[in-house]
Amino acid sequence: MLKMNFVLFLALCFVLLVPVGGLFNFIGTDQYVVVTGRLFCEGMPASDVLVKLYEDGTIYDTKLDSTRTYPDGTFRVAGQYTKIFDMYPKINIYHSCMHYGLCDKKITIEIPQEAISDRFGYDMESNFDIGTLNLADGFSGESSDCIH
Repeated sequence: MLKMNFVLFLALCFVLLVPVGGLFNFIGTDQYVVVTGRLFCEGMPASDVLVKLYEDGTIYDTKLDSTRTYPDGTFRVAGQYTKIFDMYPKINIYHSCMHYGLCDKKITIEIPQEAISDRFGYDMESNFDIGTLNLADGFSGESSDCIH
């Protein structure tokens, strides 16, 4: 009887720990994403714009990488996450192009599942390019963000 209770206890621990392990980035499959792009503001390269890469979680988002755009408006963010299920990456772009409020404008772009790789690389094959964006254009879902 004691042996049976111990086996049930171990089975229960496994059932409870696997989801928690995945939640805290311990158990699962390594997933990688690399995102690049170029930002403009009214025809000029948007330099020093903050770009952050997140894993869009159920309870909270996990920041994977952040950078600022180069003088030519280009950026590159890359990240890795270990998760039992598919990861859902997104980038947030914080800018003040054609905006004179106290807080920056925030654009969120969800990255498609096809951009996720099971290997990390710097080659063009594993890179998802969002293309060239003019920040002066209005974007669906654009909001203001003071704390980022």
